[in-house]
Amino acid sequence: MSAPTIAAVDWGTSSFRLWLLDAAGATVAERRSGDGMLTAGGEGFGPILEKHLASVEASADMPVVICGMAGARQGWIEAPYVTLPTGIDGILAGAVRVPDQPRDIRILPGLAQRRDDAPDVMRGEETQLAGILPLFVSGRHVICMPGTHSKWVEAADGTITGFATWLTGEHFSVLSKHSILRHSLGDSASPALPGNPAFVAACSEALSQGGDIGPSLFRIRAATLLQDLKPDAAAATLSGLLIGAEIASARRILKPAGDKIILVASGPLGSLYAAALKLAGCAVLHADADEAVCTGLFEAAKRLGWTARDFERPRP
Repeated sequence: MSAPTIAAVDWGTSSFRLWLLDAAGATVAERRSGDGMLTAGGEGFGPILEKHLASVEASADMPVVICGMAGARQGWIEAPYVTLPTGIDGILAGAVRVPDQPRDIRILPGLAQRRDDAPDVMRGEETQLAGILPLFVSGRHVICMPGTHSKWVEAADGTITGFATWLTGEHFSVLSKHSILRHSLGDSASPALPGNPAFVAACSEALSQGGDIGPSLFRIRAATLLQDLKPDAAAATLSGLLIGAEIASARRILKPAGDKIILVASGPLGSLYAAALKLAGCAVLHADADEAVCTGLFEAAKRLGWTARDFERPRP
């Protein structure tokens, strides 16, 4: 196994992921925890980072490159947004150094769309885009990046030209926990699976209706009362309606050429979106989100000159 040369960190609102990478970008060690920005605001970003670096036996002089909410205004240190349109080099060149630290730590910026009619921002997803650059370096592409706040990105010849955000994951959380639908889903409903008939039917319904799911949402409650709809089926129905509505809306707005979509997602959520996009008749090229962010962080490290093993010389 090669010796690690850099530490790469994806620091979200509620999650923390760290990889030690060797000079070729291969993962030597990995660490995940719930020490997100909300936790770090109390305990401190520096102490949390050093705790996790110590747990994977990172050297004292190993540099760290970070993406995500650590660079937000309420994070460790603000890494100002890069304004669209921009290429990947413009993103990676905006890394900000964290001052007064015993090691070299850089935080990548997010992206800002400053259009008067469609303001939008992202943090973290831009690093995934850096990791999948070969997939959109030529031609026009539409990229779907699911999550609590799903991002749909437009790119042309390697340049990020625009994006839009759908609150699909947040809507599911709010509706399932804080609306009348909580009585239908309960506290122990299983997550939807791509082949679940209730998910497929609801997603197909949302797609056929062009994303107009207003009346369909309350029918989940009505079906619980009148047709004995079970919590698992209710959860699958809600997932199908929301994801189908997102896809219908995004296709209408972004008009992907030939209905070709690059899907950047991992795990069960990635499987749900892949199934839903195929129901919509889209041709899907699936890239793993975890691999994308790790590759993007390594690309940033390369541009900082950190892939060599000599960390003794001063850096700008």
